[in-house]
Amino acid sequence: MNHCIIIGGLVVDPEAYTTQNGVARSSFRVAVQRRFRNAQGEREADFLTVVAWRQTAEFCNRYLKKGAKVAIEGSIQTRSYDAQDGSKRYVTEIIAENVESLTRADGGDRGEQKPRANANEPAASSMPSGFTPVDEDSELPF
Repeated sequence: MNHCIIIGGLVVDPEAYTTQNGVARSSFRVAVQRRFRNAQGEREADFLTVVAWRQTAEFCNRYLKKGAKVAIEGSIQTRSYDAQDGSKRYVTEIIAENVESLTRADGGDRGEQKPRANANEPAASSMPSGFTPVDEDSELPF
């Protein structure tokens, strides 16, 4: 099984591409803090490359900016290519299936209206029937 979930901050604005067939692609890097502190007591970060396609890419290109906190669900993929100097280069990327912004439009965290993209479902702006929105944690039954 190849499945990963990361939460981190965008290091750069997403780069938008369109393939020759008209398919949207987005590429960006996310800084993800490591779970434990190093010997100096600091938390290091890993800088991971994320690639999104189609509707998810359009969402990323439109709503995400450098510094935004995001949650990404996807899979890890490796590929290789021949560099101009003739050496073989290897690249590891996260292929995003779901992307959720954890930053409000005004820059704060955990806003009520968080943009979200899912590669498998069209974007929906209304809540599914049978669900009741909860505004505060105090209303939760647990």
